[in-house]
Formats: sequence, C-alpha cells, structure tokens
Amino acid sequence: MKVGLILECGRGGPDEQVCVHLIRRIAPEIELIRTTLDNKPRLIAQCASAAARLLEDGCERVVIIWDLFPAWRQPREIPCRRRDRTEILKALAMAGMKNPPVYLVCIAEELEAWLLSDERALASILSTSAHPVRVPRIQRPETVRNPKARLLKLFQQNGRGRYSDMLHAVRIVGAMPDLTRIRRCTSFARFVEKVTGKPL
Repeated sequence: MKVGLILECGRGGPDEQVCVHLIRRIAPEIELIRTTLDNKPRLIAQCASAAARLLEDGCERVVIIWDLFPAWRQPREIPCRRRDRTEILKALAMAGMKNPPVYLVCIAEELEAWLLSDERALASILSTSAHPVRVPRIQRPETVRNPKARLLKLFQQNGRGRYSDMLHAVRIVGAMPDLTRIRRCTSFARFVEKVTGKPL
C-alpha cells in the first residue's frame, strides 16, 4: 500500500523523521510518499494541492499531520484544533475534493508530546555509564504544556546540552523498547490508524 504524508516541517525535519521511523516499525510494508510544507500556515494553504498530487501519484490514502501549538507560536496565540480542521477541510472542498481518502491528525501540543510518553527511552538517551538517569513517567503526555520546553529542561538538568529536535527526536523514538507508552497518546493512535487503515 502507498500512503501519502503531508507534514508541517521542512524536508528531513523532525516530524518527518519520527513519523517515517514509527510507521516503518509498525508496518514496514507501507510505502510512504512524503510532502513537507514547513509551517502550519503553509500547510493549511497548500495541503489541498499537495493531497491531490499524492492521490494522482497512486496513494491510496493521504494523512495530514500538524502540531496544534507549533514551536514558532505567538505568546498570546490560542490554538484551536477545530479551527485548523475547518480551514483544512475548506481548502480540500475548494479544490473540488469531495470525500477524498484524506485524513487529519493534529498532535497536541506538538511532536515532543509523543517523545515525552516513554520515560524509558528518555532515560536511555540521557544516561551515561557514569551517570544513569531516571525520568519520571508522564501518564498523559498530550496534556503537558509546552512539551518542547519540558524536553529542553530535561536535557539541561542532566548535563546533555541543548535538546535539538533535528538531532534527538528520532533518536528518542528509536530508543523506545516498545510502543506501549506512546500508544497512550490519542493523536499517535489516530496517526497509526489513519496511515495503516487499522486501529492500533
């Protein structure tokens, strides 16, 4: 099966790295065709034409993935999943796409919520042979306010320098021994279901 992903990041960005890694781990038989659209305004503006191209290229389904509250957010901006969804669906409709196999996945607040879901992976990345690190479990990672800031703090507190999503995001998911923790994230479970066509 060929599946198109439309992502809110630059080419080779952390969202793309993480999503591709996870799907290859769950369903390696799926062929992923990716389109990256840099940021949320560009994703909303160009997702319809990108989705149309992916469907024309033979994708059986297309999944649009974005952060509810991306890193470049304005301090007083109030995110709204419903507003984002409405704007994307309107763009699809205006492009003449009626009931296409296009599915929406909004990560709350941002990709780092998925990374915070597995304390075992974080401990593995943060630990050294001389300094083992214990990371407390977060039961509901998608409720963490500003998860990227939480990761920055964890890295700094444990002497691992500055967290970099480009360098560390895929390393963290790669260190997850299984998916029992991350599947607690509703948006991750939805992502897997919409890409594979099967519930997680």
